[in-house]
Amino acid sequence: MDQGLWVTVDRYLADTLIPADHNMAEALDANACAGLPAIDVAPNQGKLLHLIARVQGAKRILEIGTLGGYSSIWLARALPSDGQLITLELDPKHAAVAANNIRRAGLSSLVDIRVGPALESLEKLAAENPAPFDFIFLDADKPNNPNYLDWALRFSRPGTVIIGDNVVREGEIVDKNSTDERVAGTRTFLEKLGTHPRLDATAIQTVGSKGYDGFALAVVKP
Repeated sequence: MDQGLWVTVDRYLADTLIPADHNMAEALDANACAGLPAIDVAPNQGKLLHLIARVQGAKRILEIGTLGGYSSIWLARALPSDGQLITLELDPKHAAVAANNIRRAGLSSLVDIRVGPALESLEKLAAENPAPFDFIFLDADKPNNPNYLDWALRFSRPGTVIIGDNVVREGEIVDKNSTDERVAGTRTFLEKLGTHPRLDATAIQTVGSKGYDGFALAVVKP
């Protein structure tokens, strides 16, 4: 088995289970034209986020790491008409591309894009004393994942779903001596998930068009 087969299977799954979507295709094209890194979630992964948010009945979603808004669109589509997605993006160029993609998808009224370092944006958000979020997606710089988890818990309630992306990193996660800050941050993140008294968590390895990786899923305990 190899990357070529994984890509072919992902394409088959997407073609079979996910109807063609003009807005999603345009978002990916716009991201590529703007020179954004091609690190969006795959269509079947985006649909998984969407379905989990729907099963959760989420009305309030927090996303850390917007990029071009591809995953944001999937998540916002899971919201009711009175829901809200707050998404945090470091790069103003990425945020502008995301805003255009979200506007074309007809979701601007549901999505609040906040630009700047995520930890600073989270501090500002805390000052607003927001209502708890029902669903939180962590997909930004991996060295800060332990800090993002702390903030996620601060903004959560019993039953909140927290998903962290890219937690396997082609298997490098098992190397406790890795000098890669992304691996070290992810290991600390996973260890916090496993030991935190407020969380029940697991992680799943994945292969597909985005390579060999995985995601972690946690639920805040009552």
